[in-house]
Amino acid sequence: MSAAPAEGRARLAALADRLAAAGIDEPRRELRLLQIEAGGAASLAGWPDSPHPCLEALTARRAAREPLSRIVGRREFWSRDFLLTPEVFDPRPDSETVVEAALAAMPSFRTVLDLGTGSGCLLAALLAERPEARGLGIDRSRGACRAARRNLAGLPAIVAAGDWARAVGGRFDLVVSNPPYIPGAEIAALMPEVRDHDPRLALDGGADGLDAYRAILADLPRLLSPAGAAVLELGFGQADAVAALAAAQGFRVRDIRPDLGGIPRAMVLGSRL
Repeated sequence: MSAAPAEGRARLAALADRLAAAGIDEPRRELRLLQIEAGGAASLAGWPDSPHPCLEALTARRAAREPLSRIVGRREFWSRDFLLTPEVFDPRPDSETVVEAALAAMPSFRTVLDLGTGSGCLLAALLAERPEARGLGIDRSRGACRAARRNLAGLPAIVAAGDWARAVGGRFDLVVSNPPYIPGAEIAALMPEVRDHDPRLALDGGADGLDAYRAILADLPRLLSPAGAAVLELGFGQADAVAALAAAQGFRVRDIRPDLGGIPRAMVLGSRL
């Protein structure tokens, strides 16, 4: 083996050790993805003998617990790539449970409202599956609205800034939301990737984590068509509390779907009691 490949492998091993010391799982896999980000897929032709010159700087960012998705500026969700900006919540695979539950609950829908749309990932996934539908995404962050518009380009959707559904009129066949549901006092204990990089507006659900649910459910009676369905993402252990809030507004729980980890993640609400 020549000296250059040996030096490259030694450098790569040192970078992997740095990530491992920072608590990063699968450091070699993440380095490979960072290599692609630095030099494109073609740069893997010399992997692992020739790490990209920029790999050390990218590794330093990841070792500081900046999420890989933030470094590359995008996240895959429902087999689509979504732009990430600092104002946008980083979509999680668990949220695909909301899409699955919505499609099962409403095999056919013409209108969909996404409250707290963020990157627009839920709305984009639903509209991609139902090309005949049209959607409205609402978010309190104007920066998130700008990112969502880019992510929804080419789809029949409008994105607007607003305080949940206060300024929304009309009725929708389907209402979805992944609201902020972390109790405010618990945010400081979250993983650095979440605490330091997801916008607090997308995390903080108030003292008990339920403020957004209260706001959404208070308006749901005038927003949801009589034969429609609403699908809300749930935080850990929140199913009973959200079900009680829904019942107080006259809605029944049609289904609760677990995510891949078995945690109740998507609550389907149906016609009023």
